[in-house]
Amino acid sequence: MSVQKPSLPKGTRDFGPVQMARRNYILNTIKETFSLFGFQQIETPAMENLSTLTGKYGDEGDQLLFKILNSGDFLKNVEPSDLEKGTSAMLPKVSEKGLRYDLTVPFARYVVMNRNDITFPFKRYQIQPVWRADRPQRGRYREFYQCDADVVGTDSLVCELEILLMIKRVFSKLGITDYSIKINNRKILTGLSEVIGEKGREGELCVAIDKLDKIGWEKVQEELNQRGFGERSIELLSPIITLKADNHKKLDFLKGFLSSSETGLKGLQEIQEVIQLLETFGETQDHVDFDVVLARGLTYYTGAIFEVKVHNVSIGSVSGGGRYDNLTGVFGLEGVSGVGFSFGVDRIYDVMEELGLFPEQHADQTKVLITYFDKSGFDYGLRILNRLRQAGIASELYPDEAKIKKQFTYADKKQIPYVLILGDNEIKEKNVSLKNLISGEQEVLSVEEMISRVC
Repeated sequence: MSVQKPSLPKGTRDFGPVQMARRNYILNTIKETFSLFGFQQIETPAMENLSTLTGKYGDEGDQLLFKILNSGDFLKNVEPSDLEKGTSAMLPKVSEKGLRYDLTVPFARYVVMNRNDITFPFKRYQIQPVWRADRPQRGRYREFYQCDADVVGTDSLVCELEILLMIKRVFSKLGITDYSIKINNRKILTGLSEVIGEKGREGELCVAIDKLDKIGWEKVQEELNQRGFGERSIELLSPIITLKADNHKKLDFLKGFLSSSETGLKGLQEIQEVIQLLETFGETQDHVDFDVVLARGLTYYTGAIFEVKVHNVSIGSVSGGGRYDNLTGVFGLEGVSGVGFSFGVDRIYDVMEELGLFPEQHADQTKVLITYFDKSGFDYGLRILNRLRQAGIASELYPDEAKIKKQFTYADKKQIPYVLILGDNEIKEKNVSLKNLISGEQEVLSVEEMISRVC
């Protein structure tokens, strides 16, 4: 029988102890911030009905859904004619479920199904993996974690303010200092499409503009041409693309540019109010960048949109979100406004690794290893182990009778700072020899003295 070489699906990863400790360092910082701001944690299943997921992320998003084959004989309902009709005829008959693409749509479903038990406004956070059938590359995975915080049941722009504040707090705690929180409003993009004479085409405009960072203005113009946008429309859009100024000057410029669009001016007013709330709160506009061409491709945003980029690293955006007034309406609950955003933990991890921002003591670490020479040392060691753990000290007893050198090598490799050596004298006197592997010092202490020393 041939031995199978183990492998992982492309775009997925294992996380060892060091990576998990670093991930938990990020996650705990985010969780602590979410809790501080009054958000409560929920979880939803990894799989959802495809009917829940499809049609919520635009055509491109639908293509990236991982579908799950029905259990059992999944071909039993398929007719030969279905094969000729192609995927659209086949899919509903072989697959009813899919892996979740994000946490926002499952959250909307959760709100609708639990609306009688929820206190509105409902502030929830959710930290779970999501799956996308994307082409894997650096910073882009097929399985990755999202950390979402959403508020539903209020139109208040205080929610948008709190998103800015949470991002600032998390990045400050993680030591990330060179970044921008780009903010815009979908109503402004609707206004732009009206002003350039392409009313009702803001969706197509957003899809094209969303690629500006990746392909540049020239290529975006080509795409707009291909989509049927007129030369005059593209020409009118040009000053917006090249607009460089501080937040207040951009607002002033757009008041004139969007003067003929009521919707555009409403979006502008909302941006202005969020910036004013930031100042009233006592926080600066540092890192906050009103980006008129920020578009974000997802179709369900209706108000504010956010995207966070760390500068001078090879990773793209590390966080994003926005306001979605109509999302729960798809599931039969009208008039519930929501706003939320997501931290991309995997990307933040890559950024912090690239910038060398992780603290040195990052592994979940044993503090004390108990070593011994024989069975009586092992028995005495078990009693000491009990005392150490009762004192809340992470500790281990070496499991096998082995040469003391081998036990010390184990401590070295696991970077355990303290070793207890239990010989005949220590057992007889009911004390311990404590060796500090960092300084090399060794001393004989009572069990109580040893516990207070290593605490």
